[in-house]
Amino acid sequence: MLGSDIGIDLGTASILVYIKGKGVVLKEPSVVAFDRDTNKIKAIGEEARLMIGRTPGNIIAVRPLRQGVISDYTVTEKMLKYFIQKAGGRQRFRKPRISVCVPSGVTEVEKKAVEDATYNAGAREVAIIEEPIAAAIGAGIDISKPCGNMIVDIGGGTSDIAVISLGGTVVSTSIKIAGDDFDEAIVRYMRKKHNLLIGERTAEDIKIKIGTAYRRPETISIDVRGRNLVTGLPKTISVTSEETEEALKETTSQIVEAVHSVLEKTPPELAADIADRGIVLTGGGSLLYGLEELIEEKTGITTMTAEDPMTAVAIGTGKYVEFLSGKRD
Repeated sequence: MLGSDIGIDLGTASILVYIKGKGVVLKEPSVVAFDRDTNKIKAIGEEARLMIGRTPGNIIAVRPLRQGVISDYTVTEKMLKYFIQKAGGRQRFRKPRISVCVPSGVTEVEKKAVEDATYNAGAREVAIIEEPIAAAIGAGIDISKPCGNMIVDIGGGTSDIAVISLGGTVVSTSIKIAGDDFDEAIVRYMRKKHNLLIGERTAEDIKIKIGTAYRRPETISIDVRGRNLVTGLPKTISVTSEETEEALKETTSQIVEAVHSVLEKTPPELAADIADRGIVLTGGGSLLYGLEELIEEKTGITTMTAEDPMTAVAIGTGKYVEFLSGKRD
């Protein structure tokens, strides 16, 4: 039956569902809004994201996943159930086989939590895959060859950096610095430099529109609204891309350092392959302007971003199920 294989990219920022034969059918923020008084879920996904920072006291919008790890188990389970049903519609004849993606640094306990939540959400079989491997498959790399490939997957909560060869990870590291930290760095910078308090959604807007990790050829700016910490009143100021570079410097350099440390631990033969083939960036965080150039400048290795970095992990997770069933058949 079509659609009985599902791949889920269970991310800190968003959840993507891939169905065999259909591609990525759903991409929504991993946010749940629920009523504290009744403990009932009010909204899930995009609808809940719009409520972040704008809810009355009894309703809270939460992200049940923090840094790629389940922080609120029951909410995650409900969220998974909701997304699986929403993606698959009502035409289920049997329970699906589901592969779920987790950051490479998670512990066995954390893996087990994801597995249990997926079974409870209605899976027949669950396969847990490490993010860099899924990202590599999704980016169109043939991972089964004895050849070194380096993947830098920057998500919302974690960045996974791995060298892959022969279908497995040779060296990897996972750091809890990613897209969310870019937002936080911008919030901190605005507070320190401009005495302006902004919310995380505004910070994300700044990051997407003018955020930069490497000097842009021409400076661009946008107007930012927030609350002036001195007067306590709303205020609008103009922010430039150069300022975001300064704001993000510390965070981006931590990612570059992690790439560097993985390269240092890579066996020489594979390091030669990587120097030859380059570094591939995936994940939503890799869309930050200038990240390629920054990594390239600091490592001296050609760096490119996968074709569709946002969906690479989800596609890879889904294809991994096919990759596994190909092995079984």
